[in-house]
Amino acid sequence: MNLKRVAFHNLGCKVNSYEMDGMLQSLRQKGYEIVSFDEKADIYIVNTCTVTNIADRKSRQMLHKAKKINPQSIVVAVGCYVQSDTEGVSNDEAVDLMIGNNKKKDLVSILEHYMEGIEEESVIDINHTLEYEEMKLASTQEHTRAYIKIQDGCNQFCTYCMIPYARGRVRSRKKEDVLDEIRGLVKNGYQEFVLTGIHISSYGIDFKSEGDNKENLLTLVEAIDKIEGVGRIRLGSLEPRIVTREFAQGISKLEHICPHFHLSLQSGCEETLKRMNRHYTPQEFIQGVRYLREVFEHPAITTDVIVGFPQETEEEFETTRKFLDEVKFYELHVFKYSKRKGTRAAVMSGQISEQVKTKRSHVLIESDAVDSKNFRDYYLDKEVEVLLEEQKEIKGKMYWIGHNKEYVKFAYEALTDEDMQNKMITGKAVDYLESEVILITV
Repeated sequence: MNLKRVAFHNLGCKVNSYEMDGMLQSLRQKGYEIVSFDEKADIYIVNTCTVTNIADRKSRQMLHKAKKINPQSIVVAVGCYVQSDTEGVSNDEAVDLMIGNNKKKDLVSILEHYMEGIEEESVIDINHTLEYEEMKLASTQEHTRAYIKIQDGCNQFCTYCMIPYARGRVRSRKKEDVLDEIRGLVKNGYQEFVLTGIHISSYGIDFKSEGDNKENLLTLVEAIDKIEGVGRIRLGSLEPRIVTREFAQGISKLEHICPHFHLSLQSGCEETLKRMNRHYTPQEFIQGVRYLREVFEHPAITTDVIVGFPQETEEEFETTRKFLDEVKFYELHVFKYSKRKGTRAAVMSGQISEQVKTKRSHVLIESDAVDSKNFRDYYLDKEVEVLLEEQKEIKGKMYWIGHNKEYVKFAYEALTDEDMQNKMITGKAVDYLESEVILITV
C-alpha cells in the first residue's frame, strides 16, 4: 500500500482531543503523513461532536468541506455525531466511512480494510458495552500539559443532554493503565496532567460490579501524586456531589494537586435543576465549595451556567444570579440554552425567547468579570509559581506566558533567546499587563 496523506479536524471536548491524539499517533506509527486540513489529502478524518444541534451542523460542514477540497479523497466521520445519528451520517454523500465511539483505537485497521474492499464493524451499539476503549499516548499536541482520559460514558441523563446516548454508560480505565501512560509522558518531559473524561466523578463505580469497590477518583489521584516527575495534577469537570469533606481533605493532602476545581452548576435555582434532572441542590453545591475553601487558602472555583432553560422565570433567573453572587466564582462559563433534538428538554413547554436568553447571559457575564478580577487581584505583590507554556507579544515586547496552579495567567518578559517553554519559575506578581494577564518578575 502506498503511503497516504491524512488531514484531520477535531471538534468538541478534551476527550475528543485526547482520542484524536491517539488516532494520529496510530497513523504516524503506520507511516502515514499528517497534513493540514486545508491541504489536498488522500484521507480526511473529522472527529465529530454532537453536544448541540450546532455541533452536528459544524460536523457536517467539515465533512462536506473535506470532500470539496478533494472529491477523490476518503472522508471518514468519527465519533459522537456518527453515534447519535448513524442513519443520517450513512446517507451523507460526503462521507465514505463511519467510525463510532469505542472503535477509534481501530481506526487504522478499519481504514486499511476499507481501502482493500473489506467491510469491518465500525459502529457498535454504544449503550450496550462495558468495555473501556484503551489508548496510550506517548505525546500530545500540547507541549507542557497532557490531558489524560480516565473514563468514558455517563449515567446521569440530564434532560438537555445527548452525551449518554453518544458515549454510552460509565466505563472506567484501569488504574495501572492510567499510571503507565503518565509515567511514559513524564519521561517525555510533561509536567502537568489534567484528568479528563465524560463524567470523571463516576470513576470506579463500574469496578464495583466486578467485586472491586476500592477504586475511585480520590484513590486514583493519590496514586498519580506519588509518581516521580509529576509536577501538577489538575482535575477536569466535577460532579458537585463528589466534594464531600472527606474528598476535600483527602485531595488537599496531595503535593501536586492544583486547587482549581470546575464544579458544573448549570443553575442556582432548585426548581430549574429538577427540570434539568441534575442530582443535587444549590445548598449541596455551596456546601462542597465551603469544604474546598476550608482546606485550600485560595482555590479557584469555576462553573458552567445555562440561562433560558425551558420554563425559567425571571424569579428563577434572579435566584441563580443571587446564588452566583454568593459563591463568587473565579470563572463562569455562560451558555444560552440551545434545543438539542432527541432530548426531553427540547419538547418541554415554556421555551424561552433568544432575546431573553441574550439579556440574561449579559447580566451574568458582566457580574463574572468583577468576581474574576477580584480573584486575580489576590496575587498582586505575592510570590507565584508559574509553568511557562508559550511566547506572546504584548505591547511591543515578547513575554513567556503560563499559568499558576489556580489557572491564573501570568507573563514573564523574554529578556534573552533562552527557550523557557515547559519551565517552572517562581516570581513576584507585579501588575496587570492585560486584563487577564499579570506580569511577574524573578
